[in-house]
Order: sequence, then structure tokens, then C-alpha cells
Amino acid sequence: MKRTFCILTGTLALLAGSALPSLAADQEISWIYCGDKIDPIHEKYIKEWEGKNAGYKVVPEVVGWAQCQDKATTLAASGSPAALAYVGSRTLKEFAQNDMIVPVPMTDEEKASYYPNIVDTVTFDDTQWGVPIAFSTKVLYWNKDLFKQAGLDPETPPKTWAEEIAFAKQIKEKTGIAGYGLPAKTFDNTMHQFMHWVYTNNGKVIDGDKIVIDSPEVLAALQAYKDITPYSEEGPTAYEQNEVRAIFLDGKLGMIQAGSGAATLLKERGLNWGIAPLPLGPSAKGEGTLLITDSLAVFKGSGVEDKAIEFAKFITSPGPQGEYELQGGAGLTPLRPGPKVDEFVAKDPYWKPLIDGITYGGPEPLFTDYRGFQNVMIEMVQSVVTGKAEPADAVKKAAAELDQYK
Repeated sequence: MKRTFCILTGTLALLAGSALPSLAADQEISWIYCGDKIDPIHEKYIKEWEGKNAGYKVVPEVVGWAQCQDKATTLAASGSPAALAYVGSRTLKEFAQNDMIVPVPMTDEEKASYYPNIVDTVTFDDTQWGVPIAFSTKVLYWNKDLFKQAGLDPETPPKTWAEEIAFAKQIKEKTGIAGYGLPAKTFDNTMHQFMHWVYTNNGKVIDGDKIVIDSPEVLAALQAYKDITPYSEEGPTAYEQNEVRAIFLDGKLGMIQAGSGAATLLKERGLNWGIAPLPLGPSAKGEGTLLITDSLAVFKGSGVEDKAIEFAKFITSPGPQGEYELQGGAGLTPLRPGPKVDEFVAKDPYWKPLIDGITYGGPEPLFTDYRGFQNVMIEMVQSVVTGKAEPADAVKKAAAELDQYK
């Protein structure tokens, strides 16, 4: 009996060994996915990619926007990184310099497929460190009824900062309603909103490794912020962009700058509105906007880096990406030109100004300590809109402080 048992045991072991390849678990590509739920478009294409890549399974972990970035960072710092994470492209420099992510090289053909300047948002030291997955630009929205009540032509939006300030003043004085929505809350979007003004005046905050915020172009943008503040909503430091947008949707603001998501909401509200490129500053070379992208970063040490890069490029390729970004109220601007985008522009002309600002737009400035940079920018803006500092002094102070974060 003992001998029989030993032979049987050996046979079972042999069978088990021979069966291992077919029973082996798929290698997981874990994905920190920001939001409340996985987008159905992504679910569809995850299944498609898995069907073409036997032995690999993409495992998204949905994490709320407020915690998403920190979760990816904490896992990487602890030595148990996710293979892939949805991150703000502004953080890529910090991740790269801390050796947390791997490069995601792009061919010249891949780079050329994007609109101008998009690849710059993920590039540091001539290397790409992420794959853009979400993109937003901003345009000017105006309330035509308020324009008419104020004695302005409801079909003619401001084309320059000077006109924008003058129109806001006239709306406020003639109707008693704020002419412009100015977000200045202690919130990352305050920095973003100001950067739209910087890029509509051919300005920069950092050029290579040199801080250039104390330039005439940026000073002019901050001065314009000061000049339009009296005609904006009361207490702008209490509002971020979505809160300002809500006031506009209620018909209580003359103008705001916002993304494509506002157009979707406005169509549902039935407000009499218009959309146009952002007004230009005196040094502008053309229509501009801040180019904000979120990216898929591939973290070092997951063991599946190459496959994660392959998947990241697939899920953001023209087919899947085109469905994801054009499907509704997500507030996304297309990353690439193409026939599908042309169809959307023909159907809904409001897409055109959202795209036209890309050519002279600029990326979020990349700093090693992004939060430090962001806080300096917010403080600079708030000091001016509250009257605590003059623009020239605020810019000079910000320039001195930003040097430590580059």
C-alpha cells in the first residue's frame, strides 16, 4: 500500500506540474483609475485588448479624484507600485526625478498624430514620461441676454482683454450683475485659470530651467486680473471654476472661461449664450489657452512595464480615445485631429474655438515640487484680487519663491 501511495503521489505531482502552464494566473496590469466608476468605453476596450494579449489582465482600481494621485504616489513610494496610474501631467517631472516611473518613448509618427504642443505636456528632458488620456482647453462663454440688457451687441463677444474688462464693467454698471466670473479660491484651478491669461499674452512661467514669471507678458496678465476684479462676482477667493460656472448657468454672470462641459450643460438649460476664443492680451501671437492634460504614467517595479506601456498606448489610440473624449459632458477637448473630430465640429460648432486655441497654447509648467509651485501661484493671484499686493510686487515675490520648486 505504501508503495502504491508513493507512485500515485508522484503521478499526481507530475500531472500537476504538467498542468501548471494552463492553470497559471494571468499577469495583472493594475491601473489606478481616477473617478467614481470606470467609463464604459474603457471597459469595452480593456476586454478587446485582453482578448488580443493572452496571459495578461488589466485590473482597474477606481479611486476618487481627491485621493487618486496620492494613492499612486503612496504605492510607488512603498515599493508596491501600480503598473499604471491616471495622473495629472504636471506631476510627471516629480515622478521622473524620483525614479518612480519609466519613460514612454514616442515615435515621430505618434508625436505628429497629436495637435500641436500636446506632447510637450508630458515631455521633460526631451523624454516622454506619460501618454495623454484627457485634455482640456478653455474658451469664453457669454450671456447674450445680459449683453443686450447692458447695451452691448449680444452677438459680439470681446476679442481683447481691454474689451473684456470694458464689457464686464458695462454689464455690472448697467444691470447690477457681475460681468465676469473670476475663480480665486485656494484650489488648483485658480492657478489654471490664471495660466489661460498668461497663454493668451504669449507669456511663460518657466523656460527650461529659468523662472520667467517676472516678464512683461505675465505682469500684464496679473494687471488685467486686478482690473477686472471690481466687475466680477463678490469675493472671488470663495469660488472655484465649477462654482463660478454654476452662477453663470443661473444667468447671474456676464462671462466666464470654461471647457466643453459647460456647452453641454448650457444646451440643457436653454440659456441664450455664445462661445468664442479667449480674448487676447496685447502681446498675443494668436488664439491661446492653457493645455491641461492628464496622462497614464507607467510605474517602475511592477514587473509588467513593457506591457503596461503597450496597453496605455492602445487605450489612448485614436479609435478608443476618440470615443472616450467626444461622448458627452466630460469637458474634454480632442487630443488629435481626424475625421471624427471634423464630424463633431460640423455638428456642434462650439468645438471649433476649443480647438483653435491649441496652436498658441502652452502646457502646465513642470516643476519638481508641483504643489509648491501651485501654492505660490494661488497666493500671487489672491494677493492681487484682494488688494493686498500690487501686480508688480506680487510677480516679483512669486519669481523669488518659485526658484526653489523648479
